[in-house]
Amino acid sequence: MNIVFLDGASLPSPLSCPPEATHWTERDKTPLEQVVEALVDADVAITNKVRIDRSALEHLPRLKLICVAATGYDCVDIAACRDQGVTVCNVPAYSAVSVAESVIGSLFALRRHLLAYRAASVTDWPTSSHFCVHGAPIQDLQGSTLGIVGRGDIGSRVARLARALEINVLFAEHRGASRVREGYTAFDEILAKADALTLHCPLTPQTRYLIGSAEIARIKPGALLINTARGPLVDENAVLAGLASGQLGGAALDVLYAEPPRADHPLLHSEHPNLIVTPHVAWASQSSVAKLKSVLAANIAAFAAGTPINVVT
Repeated sequence: MNIVFLDGASLPSPLSCPPEATHWTERDKTPLEQVVEALVDADVAITNKVRIDRSALEHLPRLKLICVAATGYDCVDIAACRDQGVTVCNVPAYSAVSVAESVIGSLFALRRHLLAYRAASVTDWPTSSHFCVHGAPIQDLQGSTLGIVGRGDIGSRVARLARALEINVLFAEHRGASRVREGYTAFDEILAKADALTLHCPLTPQTRYLIGSAEIARIKPGALLINTARGPLVDENAVLAGLASGQLGGAALDVLYAEPPRADHPLLHSEHPNLIVTPHVAWASQSSVAKLKSVLAANIAAFAAGTPINVVT
């Protein structure tokens, strides 16, 4: 097998050469215009976020397997792969623990205003007339309501952790759904009731800009928004406006619309005291990365043995 990893540097440590590889190439990154050149002799492609679309696949008749080094596979044109007989495998649920813990950590940071109080310890505490400094009201997690959009492995694990902290959990029904399934709450009702909303759904035409200006206008005043899924699930301008008006009490965004963002991206320069932006690392605990690598290797081995696993096409 000739195996090519298109964006190996997207992992925090190198992926070992699969034993099935007769030729192994791990590229740090691959611009979109170089995808065909990089894969022209490949039997297997590994991609984390490099897009492989129909126009590229039409020039890659040798390619038989695409392994996505992630759970989400929106970077691959699945319909084109199906038409061309290319198998696509992903790595399901590998980051559920890491992402869920990141969400809970963000809830603590935002409801307790940890960033603002960290700054106050430097700017205000040394000159305080008392032993403490009071600023934004600190809120407990206990008794609050968390709205979760998406009930897969990550959303379900977030719910278990939240309930252990005595947080009320509501799973959101699809936006605009004609009926509400058992165990779910209408999307608009979630917006009105949730003290925090966390997104764990895939990016599809139906979920793009799931949270925009209209949704933020209907959200419970002062509620929090957490997005560790995909940047285009939210309208970033609407988030900035919601933070500025106070309609949003804070936000934790691990993903943005374009990654990497431009240097002058307004979210990176916002001075809002309760905004956390991190560089798409909620998934990247050491244990999650180890599991990711293990499942990638298993996907390739199973395909080579004629019994592919974790197939999404």
